[in-house]
Amino acid sequence: MICAGGFWSMAPRKVQWPLVIVVSLLVRECLGGCSEVDSLTEAVQGEPFVLGCISCKKRGEVSAITTVDWHFRPQGEENFTHIFHYEHPSADVMDDAFRGRLDWLGTRGEDIQAGTVAVRNVSYGDAGTYRCIFNRTLLLAGFRHQVSVEKEVELSVVHAAKRELAAVVSEMVMYVLIVFLQLWLIVVVVYCYKKVSDDMDAREARRALKAPKELLDCDGIKLEEAK
Repeated sequence: MICAGGFWSMAPRKVQWPLVIVVSLLVRECLGGCSEVDSLTEAVQGEPFVLGCISCKKRGEVSAITTVDWHFRPQGEENFTHIFHYEHPSADVMDDAFRGRLDWLGTRGEDIQAGTVAVRNVSYGDAGTYRCIFNRTLLLAGFRHQVSVEKEVELSVVHAAKRELAAVVSEMVMYVLIVFLQLWLIVVVVYCYKKVSDDMDAREARRALKAPKELLDCDGIKLEEAK
């Protein structure tokens, strides 16, 4: 399991709120298993963005020493540039174009499973392919085993965030439910009014049927008294 413990202490204060929707990526390792989550792929110009990269160990009980490197290839180019290197406890920005704009949000420790970084003030020039490389040394009994894992994120940069299809559908369902509930309320009010009206008419009808009999009884009493 990947947990979000320590997220708020690791994330820069300026980029906390815009990253709430991807808090599942801003995690560090906890006791238990590990779950790999894909990164988001669309950033908004001028806003911060989180590049998610998680690589889980096959055996959680095996200790490891891991380093993480990020490489970037702009759109239309062929070669990657080394932009970031993390080896606990130091995080180094390797490219001047990203200097002061990259923050480490991954695992705080040598046994890294979350290699997430945050990009501040995204520009259109940040669009392209990002490659995340885990170089992991498994500390097995009597020897060490080297493992390398690569993951890529195709990032596009837009002027404004697009609304997710799920959000649009949810809003439409909400409006349909509101209309349905209003119609249902009107039907209930009409039904209750009709039922009350029918009960009142039935009561008046019963009273009208009893009235002649009461008059006859009264007349009979009057005739006996007169005799």
